[in-house]
Amino acid sequence: MLTTPLARLLVLVLGALLALAAGLASLLLGAAEIPATTLVEAVLAPDPGSTPQLILLSERLPRAAIAALVGASLAVAGALMQTLTRNALAAPSILGINAGAMCFVVVASAVFALRSPLALVWVAFLGALAAALLVALLGRERGGGLSPVRVVLAGVAITALFVSLAQGLLIIDQERFEGLLLWLAGSVAGRGLEVVTPLLPFFLVAAGLCALLVRQLNLLVLDDEVGKGLGLRTGRVRLLAGAVVIVLAGGSVAMAGMIGFVGLIVPHMVRALFGRDHRWVLPGCVLLGAGLLLAADTLARFLMPPQEVPVGVMTALLGTPFFLTLARRRSLTP
Repeated sequence: MLTTPLARLLVLVLGALLALAAGLASLLLGAAEIPATTLVEAVLAPDPGSTPQLILLSERLPRAAIAALVGASLAVAGALMQTLTRNALAAPSILGINAGAMCFVVVASAVFALRSPLALVWVAFLGALAAALLVALLGRERGGGLSPVRVVLAGVAITALFVSLAQGLLIIDQERFEGLLLWLAGSVAGRGLEVVTPLLPFFLVAAGLCALLVRQLNLLVLDDEVGKGLGLRTGRVRLLAGAVVIVLAGGSVAMAGMIGFVGLIVPHMVRALFGRDHRWVLPGCVLLGAGLLLAADTLARFLMPPQEVPVGVMTALLGTPFFLTLARRRSLTP
């Protein structure tokens, strides 16, 4: 673990460079490889008639932007959830948050024919909130606190419930809802920046709240009684941090569907470098989460050519062994 501010800052800069490299790879690599010179030309001298530039600007650029935003959002949401629950296995995909948002969006799209990006964003928030409340209710102990084991079991059960409901609805009429199947697996392909625009105000507010709460989150890692003794309003901090989790996880699902394990893997990797100080953990999660999902999406293009594997499948392949390793540990504290 890094101990000096200079070393931590250098690692953050390195993380930013790696995320940038992953973003460039996402823009240039794929079924149609695009030279780096085309990227320079698209910036300096755009040509509407150039097919490589059209692919770059209309397909690759939105895809890379969505992947980076989703990866960063899920990683930060996972770090916050692990702090709020003091559970090393907590993540939006593990505790049912993603599944709740996904199920509500599928129902809204398939049954009520909602197509507006802003309307689907609010539906995703509602589904994420419903799942979070159910998990919190089922995971409570008699004393009122959250049991780490019960929370994980409740999250697994809620995830299975919502995923089964969504899959059952899609199977009933496969031809009509075929377009939602890829989204159910988690994918950043085939989406434009119009799905990002409605979410930008919410993400900016979430980023502001993270900046305001960062010191309180460091105290929240301690025992509640210790935090209260230091003047921490634990109830308010939990409520605000929980709202940030709902916004980040629900918004990610609204953009890219069901992408799991990013919120589980990244916070642990970042804490191994920076410790538990959220002043470093949250920026680290932003950079590493964005870079990880960009790299996973780029790799998914070459796994089974000429078909592309949904990025949600790639993150599941990476995250499942990591989850099993954590689950074998006796201590569930992050």
